[in-house]
Formats: sequence, structure tokens, C-alpha cells
Amino acid sequence: MTAAVALLACAAYMTIGLRGDLALGLELRGLRLGAMICVGVAVAVSTVVFQTLTANRIVTPSIMGLDALYIFCQTALVFALTGLGFAGIDPRLQFFGNFFVMTGLALALFLPLLGRRLDLGLLLLTGVVLGLLFRSLSVLLARLFDPNDFAVLQGAVFASFSRTRPDLLLIAWLITAAGTVVAWRMRHVLDVVALGEEAAVGLGVSWRSVVAGLLALVAALVAAATALVGPMAFLGLLVASITDRVAGTGRHAVLLPAAALVAVVVLVGGQTVLQHGLGGEGTLAIVVEFIGGIIFLVMLFAGVRR
Repeated sequence: MTAAVALLACAAYMTIGLRGDLALGLELRGLRLGAMICVGVAVAVSTVVFQTLTANRIVTPSIMGLDALYIFCQTALVFALTGLGFAGIDPRLQFFGNFFVMTGLALALFLPLLGRRLDLGLLLLTGVVLGLLFRSLSVLLARLFDPNDFAVLQGAVFASFSRTRPDLLLIAWLITAAGTVVAWRMRHVLDVVALGEEAAVGLGVSWRSVVAGLLALVAALVAAATALVGPMAFLGLLVASITDRVAGTGRHAVLLPAAALVAVVVLVGGQTVLQHGLGGEGTLAIVVEFIGGIIFLVMLFAGVRR
């Protein structure tokens, strides 16, 4: 059912309101559709894996501070190069720079914390503190910008599917596909990890190495999606909360594909409604963040835990 809705959303996005040069229109829409599917799959898979590791339904990979790091990197570049210099950076260099900085920092800061005894609470707390640090530094630098540079920065830190390049999309797809395949091959291990550390170790799971590898996988997927279109902090929470009700099971053989399909429906369906139903009024990223934020507050006050 979810797969049919996802296909319907994709077909609607590609065909509704199509006029003029059909080849050009299909090419542009196909590029944006590919970006939405890529980002949706990456965010969905990384969120499911991360929530399994933390055994908590209200946390997402954004709590690791990668979104805040992305914003700080863009702010620092605009501050150092001015808006004109920032606009002249090769997009491929910017993509790889953002990807390796986010992935590298996540690995450098979180993997050593595993130590002899894994403390996921300490990992989450570290992510929160780092996120606050990067956001504070970004705000501090932004206050020193002139209006023109600030306008350039605003365009760079908000998620947008319209500025996607084919070569960067291909790279992001390769990273996302590789990460998704790894997560799928570990679906049964994830089922065991969801039981908790003691039960998983008792069933033969090498807890430290498995968690370290899965954290690296989450960091790479989030970094690829963020470097491609920008940060969408609450997309993962929105997708995960819907998936829990759609899937009706904790088995990752169902959760992983279901979350990916739900993400496609949310992004592609939402963009179709905004673009053709509301005349393009509003931005999908802002709507997703708004709804996801409300869901986060509801789940937080309800005290929902997986």
C-alpha cells in the first residue's frame, strides 16, 4: 500500500501541470525527484538505525549536531570569503568538503567515546552540546555580516531541492545506496540490537564494533543528504513516527523499506501539493520542519519511548 502511494506521488509530481517543452520539464522534475528520493531514503534509513541504537523514538541523527555543523561551515565560509567568494566555490568541492567534515567530525568525536563501556547517553549529550556550540558560533558570525552576505547565507543553509546538480546527485546516490545495502544486510543484527546491550551480547553480537559501525553508517548517510540539499532536522522524526504506525512491527526487514517509502511520500507528495495545489506558496523544508517539530513536542510531553 505504501509503495503504491509512493509511486502515485512520484507520477503526480512528474505529470501534473506539465506543459511547454516536455523534455526539459521532465528533465528538471526528474532531477528534483531523484534528489527527494535520495534524501528521503538516506534520512529514513539513518533515523531507523539511530533510533534502534538509542532505543528511543524521539531522537534522530540531527541530535549528533551534524545539521548545526553544516550551518556553521556555511556561515564560516561566507564570513571568510564574503558572499561573492562563497558563490564562486566549485559545488563539487563544497559537497565533498561538507561531507567529509561532517562525517569526520562525527567519527572523531563519537567513536573514541565508546571506550571500554558504551554509554549512548554520553554520546547523545555530547551531540546536544556540540549542536548548541555550532549554532551559537553561527549566530555570532552572522551578526557580523552585511545584508548582501547574509542573504547569500540564508540561501545556503535552508534545504532546497531546486539547486541539485546531476553530478552531485549521482555521488549522493552512490553513498545512499551503499549505506542502505549495508543497513539491509544487517537487518537481522538490528533486530537483535533492539533488544538491548545485555540481550544482544548474550546472543553473540559484538556490541562495541557493531554500534561503532552503525554510528559511522548513520553519520555518512546524514552527511550525504545534508551536503546535497541542506539540513532537514525533523524529517527523520516525522518519517519514523508515521512508519511506526504504518509498519506495525519492530522487524527491520519491514521497518527499513517502509520508512524509505514513507519518506518518499512525505517529500514528493508534499512538494506536489505545495507546487500544484497551493501555487508554490511556501517551502517544503519549512513545512516539514514545522510539522516535525510539533510531533517532537507531542512525543516529548507524552513520554513516548521505544
